Amino acid sequence: MSPSSLTLAQFNTAPAADLEDPLRACAPIDRWTGAILAGRPYADVEQLRGTASALAGEWTAAEVRGALAHHPRIGERAQGLAAVEAAHSRAEQAGVEDPGAWVAANARYEGRFGTVFLIRAAGRSQAEMLAELERRLALDEEQERSERAEQLRQIALLRLEALVPA
Repeated sequence: MSPSSLTLAQFNTAPAADLEDPLRACAPIDRWTGAILAGRPYADVEQLRGTASALAGEWTAAEVRGALAHHPRIGERAQGLAAVEAAHSRAEQAGVEDPGAWVAANARYEGRFGTVFLIRAAGRSQAEMLAELERRLALDEEQERSERAEQLRQIALLRLEALVPA
């Protein structure tokens, strides 16, 4: 099942197996998707989002690292992702005006932190994202680890909002 969106009633009653892939497209962290599914039924969308946000706050550094393997670099086309996840990525990177500008920026970030640069791109311009990358290059490893987890949480919640809109 790869629904574009579901009502809360559909989300609450669908077989868990039908929701695993759509939830993994929000954040590919099995413990998170499993806990969201186990928490059903939700009284309202706010409860679902609040639960998802609280659970995301418990992600480990290893879970975030694993999830980063599913995120293309900013400025690159999503390849090898499930259709739903690739569609999310394309829509979220709409603010990327010049993918070539990201080659050197991504290389500097990866050289500093050893992983892809992750940012909630939705609603941000290329200039804003590049400025944020520059700001984050000055962070220490622990600060940046926290920043990456927060960006992944924001991405996951935006995707969940698209899956189960209010």
